[in-house]
Amino acid sequence: MTRPESHTPSAGPAYQSGFGNEFASESRPGALPVGRNSPQRAPFGLYAELLSGTAFTAPRAHNLRTWMYRKRPSAAHGPLVRISDGRWQSGPFTDCDTPANRLRWSPWPLPEEGADFFQSIISVAGNGDVHAQSGVAVHVYGANRSMTDSYFANSDGEMLLVPQSGRLQLHTELGLLELSPGEIALVPRGMRLSVTLPDGQARGYLCENYGSPFRLPELGPLGSNGLANARDFLAPVAAVKDNAGPVRLINKFMGHLWQGEQPHSPLDVVAWHGNLVPYKYDLARFMAVGSVSFDHPDPSIYTVLTSGTDTPGVANCDFVIFPPRWLVAEDTFRPPWFHRNVMSEIMGLVRGVYDGKAEGFVPGGMSLHNCMLAHGPDAATFERASQADLVPHRLQDTLAFMFESRHVFRPTAQALQASNLQANYDAAWQGFKPGGEGV
Repeated sequence: MTRPESHTPSAGPAYQSGFGNEFASESRPGALPVGRNSPQRAPFGLYAELLSGTAFTAPRAHNLRTWMYRKRPSAAHGPLVRISDGRWQSGPFTDCDTPANRLRWSPWPLPEEGADFFQSIISVAGNGDVHAQSGVAVHVYGANRSMTDSYFANSDGEMLLVPQSGRLQLHTELGLLELSPGEIALVPRGMRLSVTLPDGQARGYLCENYGSPFRLPELGPLGSNGLANARDFLAPVAAVKDNAGPVRLINKFMGHLWQGEQPHSPLDVVAWHGNLVPYKYDLARFMAVGSVSFDHPDPSIYTVLTSGTDTPGVANCDFVIFPPRWLVAEDTFRPPWFHRNVMSEIMGLVRGVYDGKAEGFVPGGMSLHNCMLAHGPDAATFERASQADLVPHRLQDTLAFMFESRHVFRPTAQALQASNLQANYDAAWQGFKPGGEGV
């Protein structure tokens, strides 16, 4: 845990810095109770409310909760009724057989009609079960309308957002996060928010984590520094958004969307304290490590966040990035090697070119390599890297990422039937010259 710090960019909202901190924030001085969480009468007639992200009896080091002091209880809404899930699907994913094939998609087109962030979500693949609180789902979004009179909460999981183009403003119960491509943000399970689009449209990726909350990975032999540093994660400060209603409240619960009305914004939190917070992180601040002698280390050295399981070292989901970095290893094939993996991998590309593929994998697209399905560089990449002069080389203007899980990703039927599914992906591994001549 790091000491909370004030962080105010040259333009935009103020933030508090640190990962896992006990934060405190108030938009009106004196709104936070002193010495207790739930006084008989909270300051200014506010209502005390607890949001728990873990079981009450979870170990102290893993316990997540935040106390909010708000103008009205969040319970003050009418009954919720089922609405269409759109193209948002949830685990267990059983609407079709999971093919034993490597898959890749070109970018999904933006909607022709207006769609806000949550209306635009398309489920691509996932695993686990929302009821069992295990596994993840991976979606894409492509929005061209801000949320103006609606708010959203996800009871099924926390949401990790990876923008690819266009900025997002996340108005959460605890304050405002502004998010640009090259940054990520996490919204805790159950936290209410709305999303506006400063650029008019936005596209990117969303990982919905049903399992244990994302945290920083252990560093092991790396020591006390490296990878994503806790001080670079930014949490919001209290900022009331108390516009008049009626407004729509949409809740994702047990894999379905439910909607109700209430006469006021649910973002009326005047003060709060705790460690269950939304946060953002600039991926440019990730301190990449790598070989300075020979061989290509495992991609786990690029893990930003991890969601663990009851098996040590085996992740419900790892969020891994492949950022700009120097390659200096000698007598080494520098791109990712050919491999088969017990873990299953979904990759996306924010910008530039991924060093393992010469063509076909473009920003906004996605690839899926499931458990034990062979993959690696394409023929063009292999030929070039095998013959390259091994001088120090910097990979620039690139940012790829991976969601890696112990559970096999089941693609949805809508993803398998999508027009942007690349039918010729297997051709990436054609054209290799036979080796071992004379052996």
